[in-house]
Amino acid sequence: MSKPITDKKQQVSYLKERLEMFLEVLDAIDPETTKIEDIDRLIQMMDDLEDKMEQFNAREQ
Repeated sequence: MSKPITDKKQQVSYLKERLEMFLEVLDAIDPETTKIEDIDRLIQMMDDLEDKMEQFNAREQ
């Protein structure tokens, strides 16, 4: 397991990278052929991103 990211710039960079990955996946999805599992995975990605933001915010306090 990697050590926690405590530097604010690194945290923002990490979140940007994860958001970019999400957007790439979203762009690649074909609405005509998307399955419920694909939508579930997108929701999970957003939940993971939200969890990470909360972790970063908790470290600042």
